[in-house]
Amino acid sequence: MSLLQIENLSLAIHGVDILRDVSLSIDPGQIVAVTGESGSGKSMTALTVMQLQPNGAVAEGSVLLDGQELLNHPEAEMCRLRGASIGMVFQEPMTALNPVKTIGDQVMETILIHKAMPRNQARDRTQEVLTRVGLPVDRLPLSRYPHELSGGQRQRVVIAMAIALRPKLLIADEPTTALDVTTQAQILDLLKGLVTEYGMGLLMITHDLAVVSEMADQIVVMRRGEVVEADATADLLRNMQHPYTRMLFEASGHHVILPEVPQTYPLLEVANVVRDYRLPRKRLFDAPGQHRAVDQVSFTLNKGERLGLVGESGCGKSTLTRAILGLEEIQQGEILLDGQPVFSSHKPNLDVRRRMQVVFQDPFGSFNPRHRVARLITEPFHLLNTPPTGSDRQDRVAEILKAVGLRADDATKYIHEFSGGQRQRIAIARALIIRPELILFDEAVSALDVSVRAQILDLLAELCAAYDLTYLFISHDLSVVRTITDRVLVMQAGQIVEQGETEHVFGDPQHSYTRALIAAAPQLPEIGKGAA
Repeated sequence: MSLLQIENLSLAIHGVDILRDVSLSIDPGQIVAVTGESGSGKSMTALTVMQLQPNGAVAEGSVLLDGQELLNHPEAEMCRLRGASIGMVFQEPMTALNPVKTIGDQVMETILIHKAMPRNQARDRTQEVLTRVGLPVDRLPLSRYPHELSGGQRQRVVIAMAIALRPKLLIADEPTTALDVTTQAQILDLLKGLVTEYGMGLLMITHDLAVVSEMADQIVVMRRGEVVEADATADLLRNMQHPYTRMLFEASGHHVILPEVPQTYPLLEVANVVRDYRLPRKRLFDAPGQHRAVDQVSFTLNKGERLGLVGESGCGKSTLTRAILGLEEIQQGEILLDGQPVFSSHKPNLDVRRRMQVVFQDPFGSFNPRHRVARLITEPFHLLNTPPTGSDRQDRVAEILKAVGLRADDATKYIHEFSGGQRQRIAIARALIIRPELILFDEAVSALDVSVRAQILDLLAELCAAYDLTYLFISHDLSVVRTITDRVLVMQAGQIVEQGETEHVFGDPQHSYTRALIAAAPQLPEIGKGAA
């Protein structure tokens, strides 16, 4: 008998069909990956197993856990099963963790709320599971709070909470989407080790097909609430039957062709930049410490060139980005845009600032939801001495919307009326509308589905040809950086440890850290050849 058996599961919310005849099964010790684009029903399938559907949801079909039907279980019984028999790891650990409780209390809470053992034993179990997920108490005390941990450490705490009572089934919903490649590899190895050690079944929800290919025993592909294909991983990779499955894998390995870089002059010059942060005193009369986030960084970005910046969280990428944008003053060195300093007399140089724009990772969070698109994308006009008005303003809005693949009449809509990919196009339009000399892309495609990501990368290549773009592309996704940049910088602990032409750095890395990053990145197998 399967550990989890879902048969002909259909779900409607207020009469709108969300899932239609979904069927899949998981055996003990088996990893099943559910993949597909946003809106395909992956997460809703998992929430239905946990019986955490939103109000107005009506489910039909069957969800069996060890032979028990979950769809008609009362809420009190589901509360006993959640955490004890079914554990769940959520995508965003800071949302899943309570910021005012220590990590020890939060892991222990899972044990105590089920009355599985006395408090002193629960504390021992907490130390045991935290050590098992790579957070030994001698290195990371139970008294730490979530904000004192890195992203990977927080995700490990969430996993510890999920496995504290050794559930039979573990559900992981996009557990590595926002993590660096090395941290991602560690979390994936941890999950595989837990499945082997505890014999639990793992339902993994992800849109990262490279992760799926390396980790899963079976792949389930969903589209618009339906399962379009399901098979053992090696068999599916060797012989894909559905065109949608093939499209997903082809989009995951999508490559763009950038136009040639003209022989031009240096546009952005970063020379010996140092950025220190003051640390709190450990004792009353101690001198405050210093943390060097950026340490003697130097590089040049030429006009019309596309430069990548990669490295783990905490390496200094974001600090360096803020310094280039003139949002933080540096202690040493200089940053020049076309020969002019970004900071002048300890103040941002607005003449330089108006010649740079940034595209953020989360387009929805960077827009005011109460304003229409026309107002949102014209926000940079305030940087201009004589911003366009009247019909000139409308013409500029229509022109830039068409340039990013949208319609002129989209200017009258609100941001919530667009998909994730369309919002990112609007974010790019906002950055382009004043024709800046430099654009900084900060993880601009990391949260997008593979097909939407491919469209945005194609758009960037088209804009490079049409507008002669110069940009700095910051990302932890090495496959994207490899296809969308001419040169790449590798950053570790505040320093640039390697730089050069992108293909040369990726093809023949010289620094041990670069080699470690590339080795940790999951590789997508060639279609038709099966898993490696």
